[in-house]
Amino acid sequence: MRLLTRQQRNKDRDRGSLSLEAAILYPVLLLALLLIVAAGRSHLAGNTVDDAAREAARAASLERDATTARNSGTQVARQTLQDQDLKCVSLSVDVPTNGFAAALGTPASVTVTVRCTVDLSDLTIPGVPGTTTVTGTFTSPIDPYRGRVTSP
Repeated sequence: MRLLTRQQRNKDRDRGSLSLEAAILYPVLLLALLLIVAAGRSHLAGNTVDDAAREAARAASLERDATTARNSGTQVARQTLQDQDLKCVSLSVDVPTNGFAAALGTPASVTVTVRCTVDLSDLTIPGVPGTTTVTGTFTSPIDPYRGRVTSP
């Protein structure tokens, strides 16, 4: 009978442990990486939607009447999202134009809200929804002394 040294016995006991560690650790690391990608996408989409709301509010506040302001704000928001290559599953641009009814000399503003539903289904992460909705809001002042046309 052959006697094994202590080093040989310990070597045999550890055999296959690296494979087991890899089998457990790799899926966890992959899941963590996918969660980071999903969080990054949501954050970038939020920044882009905020930019779209800011640009839309500024464009709307420069117009002279409510109808043109609403159309201009919506168009600029859509164009900004397209320029930033953000594809929304659904998009909502709200441009309330109550400020255009204010009398000259009275401070008024336009607040634009942009809601974009972003698709995350291509990541297929368990427990993460297939879409997320990001919202951006920005208020831009209307020049109180600039002439305005009231819409009927």
